[in-house]
Amino acid sequence: MKVALFQMTSGIDPLANVQAIVDAARKAAEGGAAMLFTPEMCGLLDRDRARATPNIVSEAENPVLAAARKAARDLSIWIDLGSLAVLREDGKWANRGFVIDGDGEVAARYDKIHMFDVDLATGETWRESAAYTPGEQVVTVETPVGRLGMAICYDIRFPALFEELGRRRCDAIRIPAAFTVPTGKAHWHLMQRARAVEASAWVISAAQGGRHEDGRETFGHSLVVDPWGEVAYDGGEGTSLGFAVIDPARTGEVRGQLPSLANKREFPRSAA
Repeated sequence: MKVALFQMTSGIDPLANVQAIVDAARKAAEGGAAMLFTPEMCGLLDRDRARATPNIVSEAENPVLAAARKAARDLSIWIDLGSLAVLREDGKWANRGFVIDGDGEVAARYDKIHMFDVDLATGETWRESAAYTPGEQVVTVETPVGRLGMAICYDIRFPALFEELGRRRCDAIRIPAAFTVPTGKAHWHLMQRARAVEASAWVISAAQGGRHEDGRETFGHSLVVDPWGEVAYDGGEGTSLGFAVIDPARTGEVRGQLPSLANKREFPRSAA
C-alpha cells in the first residue's frame, strides 16, 4: 500500500496552509497513494497566542478540516491531518488529529495526550499545557494501511501509550510532529525506530521542517519505519512530498520471527 508524507513549513495563515495541503493531496493521489499524512499543527503554527486565537475555531467552522474533507472526497484519497488547533465545546483548545476517509468523512479523532512542557538547554521554553487541554483516550481506526494507532509528537516519549497500541495489534502508528531542532537531532530517529520495534508495527511520521513565520525552527525528517526498525523513508529537511510502501507481509514476517506482542508478560505496577 503506497502512502504519501507531506513535510510542511506551516505558517500563521490557515488558508495558505490548507492550499498547500490540498495541492499535496492532489499530487499524492496522482502518485498512486491511498493515503496522505500531514504533520502536527498542519493548519496553523503560531506561537503568538493573541494572534492565533481568532484562527482557532470549532471543527464545524474550521476551514482546514472542511477543505481536507472536500479534497479527500474529490480525489478518493484518505487524508490523515496530523493535528489542528481546535476550539472545544468548553471553550478550551485541543491539539486534535483527524483521519478522513476517501468519502470525506471523519473516521477518527485523537486529542494529544501528553503536553510539551519543557525547558531546553538551548534556552527554548515551551508550555503547551498553558493553552491546550490534554486528551484522555487511546484511539485506533481501520484504514488502507490496516489498523492505525494515533499519537502526536511529544506522545512518543511515553512508552505506555505505545504498549497499549501494540496490545491493540495496530498494523501502523502515526506520529505527526513539530519537533524542535535540538530534540530532533538527539532523539527523533532513535525514538521512532524504538516505537516501531516495540509495537512490531510500521511507524508513519509526517513532520514540520524549516524556519516558520512565527520564528521557530523545526527538525523535519518525516519518517516511515518498518516493524524491524529499518527506515524506509526519510524526508530530510525543509518542505517535501514523498512516498513509501507499507507492506503487510513485512509485518507478519517480523511478528513471526520475534513474537514479542504474544510473549508480553504482565508484572506488578508501582502504587506511586
